[in-house]
Amino acid sequence: MRFAAVLNQEGGTLRTIDLSAFTDRMRQTLEAAGHSIDIDIVAGNDIVRALDRIASKHSIDIVLAGGGDGTISAAAARLMGKKKALAILPAGTMNLFARGLGIPQTLDAAVKSFADGEVIAVDMATANGQPFVHQFSIGMHARMVQLRQTMEFGSRLGKMRASAKAAWAAINNPSAMKVTLTIGEAEIVTRTTGIGITNNLFGEGHLPYADNPAGGVLGIYVTVARRRGELIRVLFDMARGKWRDSEHVEIHQADRAVLKVHSATKKFRAVMDGELVRLDRETTIEIRPGALNVLVPARAVQAKAA
Repeated sequence: MRFAAVLNQEGGTLRTIDLSAFTDRMRQTLEAAGHSIDIDIVAGNDIVRALDRIASKHSIDIVLAGGGDGTISAAAARLMGKKKALAILPAGTMNLFARGLGIPQTLDAAVKSFADGEVIAVDMATANGQPFVHQFSIGMHARMVQLRQTMEFGSRLGKMRASAKAAWAAINNPSAMKVTLTIGEAEIVTRTTGIGITNNLFGEGHLPYADNPAGGVLGIYVTVARRRGELIRVLFDMARGKWRDSEHVEIHQADRAVLKVHSATKKFRAVMDGELVRLDRETTIEIRPGALNVLVPARAVQAKAA
């Protein structure tokens, strides 16, 4: 297969390693398996242009994207509905979409798994037409991301510490939003501290990612917690992957949901695949079954088939 790699030198763990040595190993591993690869190392501001250029090339089979959530989401958006496949180099903090695909969590192991990997089709989702691969959320999660952006950190561990500080600050000053959520024929009117709408339902007993990335449904998680103790419990349940056990989270599933915000939207933002975005007064979220081709380890395909 013909690979083209786009590595964000400012993204995730890539900014903390010897990129020259790593790309040499990556080239050796893939070429030893009979593949070819071109590698572009780009600055964060140039990542979108690089992805646009490579996604438009007819001679490429696999776009290998390396960076944080923003880089992976941008790459997936450009490959949605195309024959080219996405290979994800898990260089972010949590790498949740990559985990759901069974991709090893160290860079060299991920590259090795691509050498004999297989291409499968998985789902994407859209929010008012904008693609995402993991989650669209409002409320406390968006507030946490806003607070974290005001903090300085230079490593994956530093980002995790900043996330914990931001979570604690958001819990201590929660804001409830009045919303209407339409799921099929049902209409839910509520005040909530957070809603997450995910590309497939999260699995149980682990970090929040989908066990079946081709399940064909949105996971809809509505937080009904208001008090600090309740919100701490929600975060604790989330970290343990115990969503279904939480008395403070309502879970729904559908192929389409419409979210209307009645509170003043200027006060709030949304988060899509880890990036802050404008919160519209009304957002339509839809699942796009089989919209993205991805390269995954052969053992991951075998495990799904077992």
